[in-house]
Amino acid sequence: MNRTAMATVCAAALFAAALTGCSDSTSDTAEEAHGSTPSASPSKPATVDTKSVDKLGAILTDEKGRTLYLFLADKKNKSNCTGDCAKAWPPLLSKGDAKAGKGVNQKLLDITKRSGGDQQVTYNGHSLYYYAGDKKPGQTNGQALDQFGAEWYVLDAKGKQVES
Repeated sequence: MNRTAMATVCAAALFAAALTGCSDSTSDTAEEAHGSTPSASPSKPATVDTKSVDKLGAILTDEKGRTLYLFLADKKNKSNCTGDCAKAWPPLLSKGDAKAGKGVNQKLLDITKRSGGDQQVTYNGHSLYYYAGDKKPGQTNGQALDQFGAEWYVLDAKGKQVES
């Protein structure tokens, strides 16, 4: 095999490996085992809970203890995080009305429609998101980051941003 043919084969193999590594076809079980955020197609209503985290106190999480954030660029009940933003900050989606867990006020929970038609959970008018940099429950690596044009914060049970 000549050098050009070998380079082509190597490039094709690397491209295939890159595509496989970027696949969105993992199941919820595989994602949970690796600590990443849930799938983009929920099969049940989301549950919003609270968890006490060092330095920040009781903050909003999902039912598995994964931290939820607000985006200061959002308008009340309207997300301004799409495309690359939504890849870094996946929205908390729900199939039907969201449920209140421990310490959460059901009256502050709502649903808003995203541009693609998905139902995103809101709390006290703030659209809720995960941070892709949080690899396991309880992490708050997205706290006070300035990305995609505004800052991101965790929320307390009253639906207010928590500053570190």
